[in-house]
Order: sequence, then structure tokens, then C-alpha cells
Amino acid sequence: MENHSKVIIIGSGPAGLTAALYTARANLSPLVFEGLQPGGQLTITTEVENYPGFEHGIMGPELMDIMRKQAERFGSRNELKIATKVDFSVHPLRIWCDEEMYTADTVIISTGASAKLLNLSSEQKFMGYGVSACATCDGFFFRNQEIAVVGGGDTALEEANYLTRFASKVSLIHRRDSLRASKVMIERAEKNPKIHFLWNTVVDDVLGSDDNGKKSVTGLRLRNVATHEFSHLVCTGLFIAIGHQPNTKLFEGQIELDSHGYILTKGKSTATNIPGVFAAGDVADPTYRQAVSAAGSGCMAAIDAERWLEHL
Repeated sequence: MENHSKVIIIGSGPAGLTAALYTARANLSPLVFEGLQPGGQLTITTEVENYPGFEHGIMGPELMDIMRKQAERFGSRNELKIATKVDFSVHPLRIWCDEEMYTADTVIISTGASAKLLNLSSEQKFMGYGVSACATCDGFFFRNQEIAVVGGGDTALEEANYLTRFASKVSLIHRRDSLRASKVMIERAEKNPKIHFLWNTVVDDVLGSDDNGKKSVTGLRLRNVATHEFSHLVCTGLFIAIGHQPNTKLFEGQIELDSHGYILTKGKSTATNIPGVFAAGDVADPTYRQAVSAAGSGCMAAIDAERWLEHL
């Protein structure tokens, strides 16, 4: 059949490319649709120091390039295409990239999740250069520095507490006058002498320098939503902690999702409610959201898909 593959992988972050590596080595010749952001979230990070095997760290885009080449070495077919429609009600499973239809015996979904951001142009400019959406990824780089966290839920307080291991001061910026986090998280943050609260406040702009491509954050312009007054906060880092959004809009009505939009998988497997469709990485993981855990689940999805094919 034209445009038919045994395995189609939607997404090309650590989960998708690990799934591609394993299915390629199993002689399944996977087809990978790389999507809107080839390489996933690691392509907007700078140095990655917590991925096993790289003693001195590695740049995020370089790591993903190595993963892609490794998968292609064994026969993975990676294409710069975006899946725009799926039909999982029939077999072979159907996937469209615009007007072109592809079919597959199995599909591995690894479209990831996107951090909710503030939608500031300066935020994008300094992403990876002082602006981050992952404290466990980047907190180490801010040892003995003053930084800020935006958010008011459990995630924001968890990240603020974690960052006090490194930073000398953490300013928690919240747009309301009270937190929506759980009581235990609020009490823990209030008892932490390094955390300072800025109420009724939003980030209006990220300030920094760009000296011959060497970008760095120097502070924030803040706006009080009650008084509409502007103020300046000196800091070298900004962590966005207002939640994540799984990239599952494409699969609504096709795959069983939880109340937050994450794909539900069966037991300890990567199987979804649709036979032959598997999910790996952040798209099915609201808890850990790490490159190494995504890669691990990509391996699991590949093995699950291979075994499912064997039973056909």
C-alpha cells in the first residue's frame, strides 16, 4: 500500500526518537512526523547537564540531533511534516499531513506537552538564557543568584521551594492576593526564608542584555494589577510555572484523555484505549516531564508496539 508503514511515530522529542531507534533496530522501518518543533522542548534549552551519558553536559539541540542521527542510522525515516488529522476508528490506522494520507499498523504518539507561557516577546528572546519553564532542568545554573518564579499553584510553590536550594532569593510573583495551591505547599513556602511574595503582580517585560549574542536576564518590569503601578525587580532568572498543556488537541474524540488532556495509558504499559496506538513521553506524563523519563517511555512504547505487531 502506498504511504503505508508498520509504525508511524508522531513527534520527535526524546520519547519519539527513542521509539524510532528501538523500532528501527527491530527492522520495522518507522516513519517519524517531526511536527512543529523538531526535537521537542530540548531544542529551546541551552545546556543539558542531567541527561545520563554526558559527563560535562550537552547543548539541547545537539543532543536531539545526535538522537535523530542514531535512529536514522538504523533505518528510521524522519520527515519534517505535521500530522493534521487522524482516524483511529479503522485499521490500518489513518493519519493525514494536510491533504496527504498515511496508514500504519501501529502508531506511537509522542507529541509532548508545552509549558504555558506569558506570551511576551522578551520571554521568547531570553528563553534558555535566563528564562525557563523547568526548575529541575535549570535551577543548578542559578547558584547564589536572585531569581523569580511566576505562578500561584502547587507547581509554582514546588518549583520555588526547589530553587531555594540554589538561589539566594526567590521572588514568587502572583497575579492575585492569595495562592490557589494546597495548604501544605503554602505553609512550606511561607516558612522558607528565601521565598518572598509579590501579590497582585504580573510580569510586564523581561529585561536583559544581548552582547554579541551573549544573552542574559538582568531584571523584570512588573505591573501591580490593583494600582497599575510599574516597578523593577532585579534578578538573573525567571521561571514560568503556570502549568503545562499536553499537545493532544489532534486526538480529541479519538483517544481517551484525562481531565487535563493527557493521554491515559493502561496499567504499566504505554497502550491507549485504541488497539495498536501507544503513547510516550510528556503527552502521557503530567508528573515527571524529564527528557530521560520521556526517552524511557519511548523505549517502552516501541517494545509494546513490536509485541503488538507480533500478535497480529
